[in-house]
Amino acid sequence: MNISPGPRSSTGSPSEDDRGRSAPATWRTWLSHEPPTAFVGFGRPVLAPAAGTVVIAHDGEPDHAARRSQLALIPYALGQARRVRTGITAIAGNHVVVALEPGGPFVAVVHLSHGSVRVAPGDVLAAGDPVGDCGNSGNSTQPHVHVQVTDSTDWPNANGLPMAFGHHAGMPAESEIVDV
Repeated sequence: MNISPGPRSSTGSPSEDDRGRSAPATWRTWLSHEPPTAFVGFGRPVLAPAAGTVVIAHDGEPDHAARRSQLALIPYALGQARRVRTGITAIAGNHVVVALEPGGPFVAVVHLSHGSVRVAPGDVLAAGDPVGDCGNSGNSTQPHVHVQVTDSTDWPNANGLPMAFGHHAGMPAESEIVDV
């Protein structure tokens, strides 16, 4: 997966600037929440990590405030059970699911920005096609993109599957860009 152009990102980490920061530090960093727009990765294009057919495309969830402060994380953590009870949209936020073959496996790309999903169910994608923008929707404490491979879209019963990266030796390093 490659969030480009611009700062580096891996399968689940926020983009960083040249100084290794996901966003500039302010008083809010330590004591409060921050706007998602302050983060380097927010709004960057997200590309399809693999070729396949879109089976789910959900948009409409808000991007919420980012939380790096331990104080701001406390009320967020207390709301975790409610988010889980609410269901997949409260966890994944705006998301796209691509079937690599009919019947799976499936690649989920989640936490996309509100209003940014560019695909619809039935669309056939090539690896590298734009699917949306990096956001902070769903169960996310700061803007990033989460990519996961599963054997099913029946989320409570789905099993995670190993993810392989073409033309790459081993697991990507933290913040390493992996081109598709």
